[in-house]
Amino acid sequence: TGLDTSVSPFSPPPAVSIIIPHLRGEEILLRCLESIFREGSTQLEVIVIDNASTDGSIDAAQARFPDIRVIRAHRNLGFAGGCNLGMRAARAPFFLILNNDAVVTPGMIDRLVQSARENPEIAALQPKIRSLSQNGYFDYAGAAGGFMDIFGFPFARGRLFFTIEQDRGQYDTPQEIFWASGTCTLLRRPAVEAAGELDESFFAHMEEIDLDWRLHLLGYRVAYEPRATVLHDAGTTLRPETPHKIFLNHRNSLIMLLKNYRTLTLLWIFPIRLLLEGLAVLYVLFKADFAHAGAIVRGCWDAVLHFPRAVRERRRIQKMRVLTDRQIWRRMFRNSVVLQYFVLRKKTYDALYGRVDSRI
Repeated sequence: TGLDTSVSPFSPPPAVSIIIPHLRGEEILLRCLESIFREGSTQLEVIVIDNASTDGSIDAAQARFPDIRVIRAHRNLGFAGGCNLGMRAARAPFFLILNNDAVVTPGMIDRLVQSARENPEIAALQPKIRSLSQNGYFDYAGAAGGFMDIFGFPFARGRLFFTIEQDRGQYDTPQEIFWASGTCTLLRRPAVEAAGELDESFFAHMEEIDLDWRLHLLGYRVAYEPRATVLHDAGTTLRPETPHKIFLNHRNSLIMLLKNYRTLTLLWIFPIRLLLEGLAVLYVLFKADFAHAGAIVRGCWDAVLHFPRAVRERRRIQKMRVLTDRQIWRRMFRNSVVLQYFVLRKKTYDALYGRVDSRI
């Protein structure tokens, strides 16, 4: 629930509704909005979700950019809940989910929309995401498009775990991917309405991957558009090494597996995933990183507590699916990215696959 600033019923519908969940940070929000309005497009609707901010940043944004719509939540709904609130209020056929610490580059939005219109089977589309603080490098959160192994561990072209590549043009071909980063992703409204909203129990992290998995199950495609670029300062809200972020990533990943795989697949996938979780705990304990180990254990335990809700959700998901798990695996990495990275020392996407990707 939230309080929406009014919009005239006589105003023409926009082509794109940009949805920006926001908790705090006046400087980053103003920087983000400045990059959007620099485009000068009249076809954009900018919706800022105030997740119960207390620092005055929303008032500053409204004063500087009076054309934005602000929806005020009564509490912090997290990234998932904030995005859902924005999508429910949006009027356009496309949603652009955008982090408040992202900076839009000229022409990015138009290129994403053009590509989506030319490919109606694409439900989610991600631009190239480059680092705002490390010039010339990909960003941690999404890089050149997200992938996932069959055990539920995500990675991206340009970023495997702790290895972030320099952008040398090696990923400048439009490409089918498994997930589009919540940092900046264009979503097709009818596809989201068919698949269902972001899972608000996730609060933050992995919710976009969970949604994209459901889009795949419905037969839609997810893609990467390198001709569009956004700059991002990964972890402005929550750094990658923060125990709470580690907890959310591990918990949400396990819940996502429980929801989206068929029962027969889970019977052998889930035990292997739990074994990999155990190995991860031993690895960080060996490095004396007790906070990290505790976050993984808490994530696994909380996933167990969420099991009844996950079961209810998976019933709905399994009824609507049109693709089998075997068909979904063709869009995944059919190996363990954990073993490939930490044991076999394959540090880049190209090293994992050793082949040229297919175009859209």
